[in-house]
Amino acid sequence: MRSVMWVLLAVVALGVGVASALQIRGALEREREYRGAPACAAVPVEASGCVWEQEFTVRRAALNRGERSESPEAELVPPSGEPWEVTFLRTEPVMSEMQPDEKVVGVIWHGQVVEVRDAEGRRQQTSDGPVGWPEDRLGGALACTSFGMAALAGGLWPLFARGEPRHTTAAKMVRWHGVALGGTAVLTLWAQAANDWPFWALPAIWGPLALLILASMTAFALGALRGDLDDGAPAPFKPRPQPS
Repeated sequence: MRSVMWVLLAVVALGVGVASALQIRGALEREREYRGAPACAAVPVEASGCVWEQEFTVRRAALNRGERSESPEAELVPPSGEPWEVTFLRTEPVMSEMQPDEKVVGVIWHGQVVEVRDAEGRRQQTSDGPVGWPEDRLGGALACTSFGMAALAGGLWPLFARGEPRHTTAAKMVRWHGVALGGTAVLTLWAQAANDWPFWALPAIWGPLALLILASMTAFALGALRGDLDDGAPAPFKPRPQPS
């Protein structure tokens, strides 16, 4: 049952990883379109590909910390009086400092507020903002695919080698190194986002670390097959000395 559970986790992870990988190209094109969008000549009356900066007054801001499935959100009111509801993926650097009646500038693109800038010039993408999505999709693809492949191999291995404790131990080593592969990808994505590193930094940093983890996985799996990781291995036989 444990092996079957790992196989199911692997299938789900691989599905999410493949879906994330298929979205990378579209996310890159959308971010490129946004960065190259011209400024609107006048206030857009409908959703447009040009960029317009609008001043808003913060009516309400909720961090929603500790609330499951609730993103940080704010209600922004333009001079026209029609409020805009915006959400954020995280609270830093602007959302956490928002206060009622504070003035902020919102960047409108395709009829959505995609970025908010405060009085100190700090910028933050909203949940509709296109910047950063390619990195998130790539990080998700690396984490889910690497974990899924290792978990699938480690889950199927014991099913084809029943009654072989050394093979079971080797499969366990493969599975947990898969967890390390996925976790390393998530930590790399976090570091990239926190330091605003470019898109190519993700594979450049995660790749060498993944190779080290794969080398460790191979060494542990081979050691398990040789019996180096056996628990309770019998002590070597020592002949009893004969009386003289």
